[in-house]
Amino acid sequence: MTHSRVFKKWYGGAIMHGKEVARCCILAAALMVTFTGCQTASEPADDAVSGSETILESTETPESEEKERESMQETQNDMIAEAVRQETASVDLETDDSQNAEPDKKAPTAQISDLIPTKYITRRFSECGTIETISYTTYDYFGDGSEIEKYANVYLPYGYDEQKKYNVLYLMHGIGGDENEWGMTGDTSRVKIIMDNLIYNEDIEPFIVVTPNGRSGADFANRSSDYHSFYEFGKELRNDLIPYIESHYATYGQSGENDYDMKTDRAHRAMAGLSMGGMQTINIGMCECLDIISYFGAFSAAPTSYKGEDIVKTIDTQFPDEEILYFYNICGTNDSIAYQSASTAAKELPQLSGRFKDGENYMWQELSGGHDFRIWYLGFYNFAQKVFD
Repeated sequence: MTHSRVFKKWYGGAIMHGKEVARCCILAAALMVTFTGCQTASEPADDAVSGSETILESTETPESEEKERESMQETQNDMIAEAVRQETASVDLETDDSQNAEPDKKAPTAQISDLIPTKYITRRFSECGTIETISYTTYDYFGDGSEIEKYANVYLPYGYDEQKKYNVLYLMHGIGGDENEWGMTGDTSRVKIIMDNLIYNEDIEPFIVVTPNGRSGADFANRSSDYHSFYEFGKELRNDLIPYIESHYATYGQSGENDYDMKTDRAHRAMAGLSMGGMQTINIGMCECLDIISYFGAFSAAPTSYKGEDIVKTIDTQFPDEEILYFYNICGTNDSIAYQSASTAAKELPQLSGRFKDGENYMWQELSGGHDFRIWYLGFYNFAQKVFD
């Protein structure tokens, strides 16, 4: 049996391609995991796959294959729906009150932690940054390539000065969100509040934060649109979004200039994201754009994230000379959506490659928590201290 299509499935961290689809038809009971388990079945050897395909050819009919595909699609849809439900659920943010610092007294006390200190999540009313919404021209990379206009939110730090140069973090949303999911729409934005306080207390150097829509298709505004458009974002990021930001804001990169090589200023760009955005950070940011981005943050990376060995193989093949300046990961141990896949993707990277050194340019953080913004705002707070450091 020949399988010409490539399938990407939300199965406990495994991306199934070609022969693996045939394998799934026989091992459905093992591979048909749910969000409550997220356990990945061990894969049989290639010779076992060949035998399995022979059996399938002799026993399965087109009708049974279609039913199998429909069943797999139904399970996948249920898993995505559950991810969206957890991702968009309202949560109360836990904070650390132990510091009891005066909010207007500058004191650089931020550190990597399991709770955000209250002073860093308390809204400031002076020396605050601003948020603006931009529109930029891109293309329907998932569809017919037609020109489209998309939107993104941009945080500019307090005292933003066109005569200076700023680093840029591209912060991605999850499968149930859009450019507004991180709340970058007004003064009560927690991303803005965290940034304002980290900058005010001189814990970090000011940088720009951009929250785009990670769907690279004409139907980007529809949160229920085909999630495969997420996988095309690398083209939009490289060809359209980064050049727009760097030609309209005071950044180190000068993408609007003739003959500019984006690789020149890769140390001044970062990418991070939650859930599906964490997948994009790994699969796209690191494995497609390592030549133009140096810092990465994956917060509860989604189940379609590449496995650790695939990450290493890809970057060693495609980008053997590019340095990974920092790769930060966080995930809740009670996260039935992403813990298994995030662990498979990133937890063992220092053991798989010398390019990831724990305590130097790599961190894996896990703590009690689920698939929600308690983890993701903490992840942002911690990553903001490491990026561009």
